[in-house]
Amino acid sequence: MSRIKKKFDELASKDKKALITYIVAGDPDLETTIKIMNVMVEEGADIIEVGIPFSDPMAEGVSIQKGHERALQNKTTLQDSLDLISSFRASNQATPVVFMGYMNPFESMGAKEFCKSASEKGVDGMLIVDMPPEESSEFSREAKENSLDVIRLIAPTTNLSRVKEICNLSSGYIYYISVKGITGANDLDSEDVKEKVKLLTKETNLPIAIGFGIKDAESALSLKDIADGIVVGSVFVELIGKGGDVVKNIASKTSELSTAIKS
Repeated sequence: MSRIKKKFDELASKDKKALITYIVAGDPDLETTIKIMNVMVEEGADIIEVGIPFSDPMAEGVSIQKGHERALQNKTTLQDSLDLISSFRASNQATPVVFMGYMNPFESMGAKEFCKSASEKGVDGMLIVDMPPEESSEFSREAKENSLDVIRLIAPTTNLSRVKEICNLSSGYIYYISVKGITGANDLDSEDVKEKVKLLTKETNLPIAIGFGIKDAESALSLKDIADGIVVGSVFVELIGKGGDVVKNIASKTSELSTAIKS
């Protein structure tokens, strides 16, 4: 059983929701990234999505774009990100880790080499934002051979036939985009999301995680009862960008969110 499935099953047995946190590898540096990952787990994160630095993260808002820029200034590569997970696994064998990114870095390494290395290093899944199902056969095949989940995005504007296709080609969980825009957008309509997710649950037995636009306890609470997990990213990357005691500040925000969705 994959770490992702095991985690969702464990939470479901306790009638709890998953807190899925997002950070960018190498932001502000690789050493601090590991500290952040560890403190997130200590404060209640269930799954960690690790962004792979890229020069043109088209789906991201300003906060996460700046996080990618900081990581790239540190010359953080996909290989560095893989080694980061290997270091994380030295002390944590339980928390699922998902790589989230854009096709270019993964294609540069190659589907076969990436999936093999990712599995060996302790990555559990991948979410490649700009990899449509039609272009994903090689990565999907290599992921399956290496026991990696392929998580896919579904947007509010995705039509039903496309939803069915995406669900059939996904594993791990479905990432539902809660707003018509970029990460960190402010136009979250919880009632609209509830209606869309209700329809989505009829098309898949996979857990559904909701992301984009969730920044605090209030917004997390507004959606927790309809989802299996809540994804939060921009607020963490913003905290890193502000500097100061980054690890302490992220610990506090993680605790706030975890308490909200698990109360």
